[in-house]
Amino acid sequence: MAEIIQRNGTWTFDGEALLLVPGRDKSVGPLRRTLGELTVPLAALAGVSFEQGRKSGRLRLRLREGADPLLQATGGRLVDSADPYQLTVESDRYGVAEYFVDEIRGALLLNEVPATAVDRYLLPGPAVPLSVSAGDGTVSFDGERVHLEWNWKTEEAKAAAGARTLDLADIRSVEWHPAVGLESGHLRFTVRGAPTKVPPKYDPNAVELWGFKKDPMALVAAAVQARLAHPSATAADAPPKQLAAAPAPDHDALLRRLRELGDLHRTGVLTDEEFTLAKQAVLRGM
Repeated sequence: MAEIIQRNGTWTFDGEALLLVPGRDKSVGPLRRTLGELTVPLAALAGVSFEQGRKSGRLRLRLREGADPLLQATGGRLVDSADPYQLTVESDRYGVAEYFVDEIRGALLLNEVPATAVDRYLLPGPAVPLSVSAGDGTVSFDGERVHLEWNWKTEEAKAAAGARTLDLADIRSVEWHPAVGLESGHLRFTVRGAPTKVPPKYDPNAVELWGFKKDPMALVAAAVQARLAHPSATAADAPPKQLAAAPAPDHDALLRRLRELGDLHRTGVLTDEEFTLAKQAVLRGM
């Protein structure tokens, strides 16, 4: 068994799964604290890395695409204090961190765990019932229904319609965007038979978020996402025309991605093999 204990959390690996326990340090955000202990099966991992810095380092886990509903719902937009898959390591514990990485990489190799995408969620998502207040409303989810209630900040026409209850069977998708700078964020549910999307401020199926970068509203999105059809099933069921109509990758975005991969490789986040595979995937998209 390998274990590393730090101020912002404790990671324990028993050869089959990782137990991630958040610490009580002020650097741990409310979303991470609310999520609590997290068990990640070895089969859900795509890799692990350790970045050394002058004063502190960072352990990072990479999960296989589609393995975690939290990552699916947040789309890489979690801030560091909310991300359960990274751990700050003090400089005097670098040796322990390197041993920890070697143990996980050895287990991945021994068990022949592929780094490819999965066709089902390997983590259960946040526990329910769950209720979070932020922005212009409160969202509650009991595993079967989503309930939205408005507050005094809600736009008048939206509030006039009253509270809403959405059955899980009627929800087609969920999207979460945090507030960034002066731009508002939102949590929105796409419902069968609903009209074309309007701005979250006026959408009765959305909660608008203003500057709530640390609120745990993303947990509601993840809890609902865990109970919807897996993205791989949605893609498999889509008609050929829909798949063919997907927009072509943006060339500038792919170039930016190549530069990002190069930076990650230079700083040691990606191994030579991981960098080569990732670069090839981007080049195929070009």
